[in-house]
Amino acid sequence: MSITSETSLKVRYSETDQMGVVHHGNYAQYLELARIDWLSRLGVSYKSMEESGVMLPVFTIDFKFKKSAFFDDELTVKTLLKKIPTARIVFDYKIYNQNQDLLTIASTTLVFVDTKTRKPILCPTYLLEIIEKELIL
Repeated sequence: MSITSETSLKVRYSETDQMGVVHHGNYAQYLELARIDWLSRLGVSYKSMEESGVMLPVFTIDFKFKKSAFFDDELTVKTLLKKIPTARIVFDYKIYNQNQDLLTIASTTLVFVDTKTRKPILCPTYLLEIIEKELIL
C-alpha cells in the first residue's frame, strides 16, 4: 500500500546550464515542490504545520540520474509514501519528461522537529490519521 501524487512543472531557462541541461542542484527544489503538493492533496498545509510548531527538515536525500532534463521540458514528479511515518517520513520519487522517459529516481528522509525546541518529535497525530485513512482507501 502507498500514497502517491503527481506534480507537473516546466523547466525554466534559469534552471539550466549553457547547454540547456537542468543543473543537478535544481532537482532538490523539484522534490520539495512535489512534497508540498503531496501534503496539499491530503488537505495538509505545510505552512499551517509550521505555524502549529512542526518543521520537516531534510535528513537525507538521494538521487540517481538516468537521463538529463532540458529547458522547456514538461516534467512529472511522482511522489510515493510507502511507510507510516514515525519521527521520520520517507518519500520516493520518479521524475519523467513529457515523453514518459524516466529521468531521475530519488528519495528523501525528513524528520519531524518541534519548532521551539528544535528536537525531533513523532509525526503529528492528525497527519497520521489522514495517512492511515488514505492507506485504507
